[in-house]
Amino acid sequence: MYIIVIGGGRVGYYLIKALLSEGHEVLLLEKDPTIVQTINDELGGVSLRGDGCEAATLAEAGTSRADMLVAVTGDDEDNLVACQVAKHKFNVPRTIARIRNPANEELFKKLGVDVPVSATTIILEAIEAEVPTHPLTHLLKIKDSNLELVDVKIRADSGTVGKTIKDIALPRGARLALIISKSRQPHVPAASTILQADDQIIAITSHEAEEELRAALQGG
Repeated sequence: MYIIVIGGGRVGYYLIKALLSEGHEVLLLEKDPTIVQTINDELGGVSLRGDGCEAATLAEAGTSRADMLVAVTGDDEDNLVACQVAKHKFNVPRTIARIRNPANEELFKKLGVDVPVSATTIILEAIEAEVPTHPLTHLLKIKDSNLELVDVKIRADSGTVGKTIKDIALPRGARLALIISKSRQPHVPAASTILQADDQIIAITSHEAEEELRAALQGG
């Protein structure tokens, strides 16, 4: 696989080392000539001096044959532009962008970046997964849609304990896919299913309706 990486900072450096070790063909684009020279001295001619936002630089890098472009500079705007140029001018099948400001994640998706990666979001979701009392945990973002797979835990003090699914006003479009009971036995919920304390509910919902779903299942 031919992968172009934009940005030769720490993230870019360790990324290309890992990709090279896995046998990929990799080219790093970096503006700073000192960084380019340092990387080439260590890893061979894998780095090219140039601005990854510019079409001329991307053309020189052979972006039209790239399988993936990964933009990991420290500037969200540069990463977005590089991915857009790669996608729309050179038809790169897959683009990944590093995001420093998690508020930009939805914007990047809407503007065509295939995989926006926010370190802040990743850390928060790791924390959520480790905190058993956290009411909602993100499990998976469903590709090419605004839908997400989430895990909602029913606490003992939740207002929905003892209620049936049909008695709960779920947000429009939300679907309960699976319930894992305290005994760890999974079952597909029906309208008559009664919620119990410590149930884990696997649900599909839109990003915008997450909070509404959490409130509906928590009873508040």
